[in-house]
Formats: sequence, C-alpha cells, structure tokens
Amino acid sequence: MTVEFPLIHQHLLGGERAVALLFPGQGSQFVGMVDDLVAAYPAAQAAMAEADEILGFALSELCRQGPEEVLTDTINAQPALLAASVAILRALESELEGLQAQAGSSGQPVFVAGHSLGEYTALVAAGSLTYADGLRLVRERGRLMKEAGEQTPGMMAAVLGLEEEAIAAICSEVQERTGGVVQVANDNCPGQVVISGDRTGMEAAMAALEAAGARRVVPLAVSVASHSPLMAPAAIALQEAIAATPITPPRVPLIANTTARPLSSPDEIRQELASQLTGSVRWTASMRFAVEAGVTDFVELGPGDVLTKLMRRIDSGARRHTVNTPEGVRAFVDWLRSPQNPK
Repeated sequence: MTVEFPLIHQHLLGGERAVALLFPGQGSQFVGMVDDLVAAYPAAQAAMAEADEILGFALSELCRQGPEEVLTDTINAQPALLAASVAILRALESELEGLQAQAGSSGQPVFVAGHSLGEYTALVAAGSLTYADGLRLVRERGRLMKEAGEQTPGMMAAVLGLEEEAIAAICSEVQERTGGVVQVANDNCPGQVVISGDRTGMEAAMAALEAAGARRVVPLAVSVASHSPLMAPAAIALQEAIAATPITPPRVPLIANTTARPLSSPDEIRQELASQLTGSVRWTASMRFAVEAGVTDFVELGPGDVLTKLMRRIDSGARRHTVNTPEGVRAFVDWLRSPQNPK
C-alpha cells in the first residue's frame, strides 16, 4: 500500500515540530462544509468525486446541497465526514508541493487521533487504511449503527460540570440498581462528558447526576446509543468487515479512543476499531497522553472546530490549528515554512 499523503508526513516528521493531527467525528458535518476548498483546490474536488465513484452515489452533491436531514443520517454522515477531511488533506498536500521539508529530525513525537468516527480518518491520514477502504468501512459502520439503533433505540446526553470518574461511578450504580444500560460514551474534556444507554438506565442516571450536582444534563437529539453495549450487534458485524479489510502499520502511531495509548500494529488497530463501538471515547486522556509525550501543536483537519475547542479546555497552553478552509490551509503551510517561529 502506498502512503497517500507523503508530503504531510515528510514535513511533520522532520524538524522541531511535535504535532498531533486530529480528525472530528459525527456531529461536525454540515451542508456546504468543503465548498470553498473544492472551489479552490482541484485535488479536493477530485477527492469528493472519488468518493462518489467508490460509494456509488452522489455523496459530494449531498455534502454540497443537502438536504441536511439526509446528510446527518448516520449512514451518510460518516462517509461524508471522512471524505471532507480527506479533501482537506489533499488540498494541503497540493500546497506542500515544492516546499522543502526541514532537514533532519529532532525525534519529536508525531501522532494521529480521531474522535470516534474520526479514528478511521486518522488511519487514512497515517497510511494505514486506503481512502477507498476507509470510505467503505465507515459507510458499513454507519449502516450497522443505524440498524442497531432501529432495533434497540437508545439515548445519549451531555453532562456538564461533573468529572468523568464521578459520572462513571453513578452510571455503574444505576445499572446495578435498575438493570438498565448506561455508561460514559465520550469523555470529551474536563466538565463535558456524554453518557449513552437505554431509556431505563439513561433516565435514572440523568436524575441521579442532576441530584449529584451536575450543572446541566442535556439529552441529545439522537436515537442511536453510540459507544454503549446497545451497539454490540453492530460491533460483531463490523468486526467481520474490519477483518476483511487490508490494514497496514501506520506511518505514525494512532492514539486509540478506548485506551488513550498509541497503537502501531494492524492487529491492535483492528481490535480498537471493533471495540470503540461499544467502548468509551477517552478523548481527555488521549490528548493528555499526547501532551505528556511532548506534543505542542494540535491540528484539527475536518469540518468545524469542535476538537480545537475541546483542546482549549484540556490544555490551554497547547497550540491549536484549525485547517478546513483555503485560508486555513495556507496559514498552516506558512506555519510549516517557519517552524522556528511556530506561533
């Protein structure tokens, strides 16, 4: 398998930069999310056209025109986000052509990480999955999750103002007391945790969390209980698709959602992709691992700026870059040109 983004790896692996590339998950999509990039960069336009060909339907048109309710459908939102992020990566690659990488290497760490669905995009960026295989996998992931949600509807809610450890303890107590299903789905940043489960477990947990002093407990407008045991049927079926997909060692380690530790072997990556459907996304711990490993710059490549904002809460001293517009691409390339003055 050839690495699709050799220039990105060349520039980030050389010099004094200590960088983590971050890729957003479901919820960051919106109609028109890469219109400006597609208009400015033929490489981005080609990425979207390639997605249409691979998937057999006009995903690019859905991203451009909607309707929004169709784009946000799990089965469509997942490949749409992966395609949009790859379009950004290809635009960045086209800007890097002719730019000399800094000679030498400082030995500084470079990682990739993605929030839930974004983990697949991270693997494409790292050369572990091909773009085509990544698209097919996330389309199937979205289909299986939608099917599981229809068969066993669930709920999710954001919990603000309590720490993850306290929330996890309350969820555990509620499960024992009610027999319902509820667990931490996403530990996004200090003070922002998402829980997921069935109605019995969720309603009891939401009441208990409010009683425990949560500033707010906000039900999310979803029917799919992502990152909970309700996704077990989808995880079993997805594991077969993952097993049938070629996965090679990534050029740089992936910081895994479920363990918040770096993975580099295909077997570890397969296990992670299967486990994260029912396991928790440990985003706070993942980013703290990167900071402790020496990462100074966190680069969000995808629609919106959700992960950049979370990073501000996790470590206010980390430098943050958002790359999802022509201006953002050029600004990031300018930063690469001047690593001695990264601010």
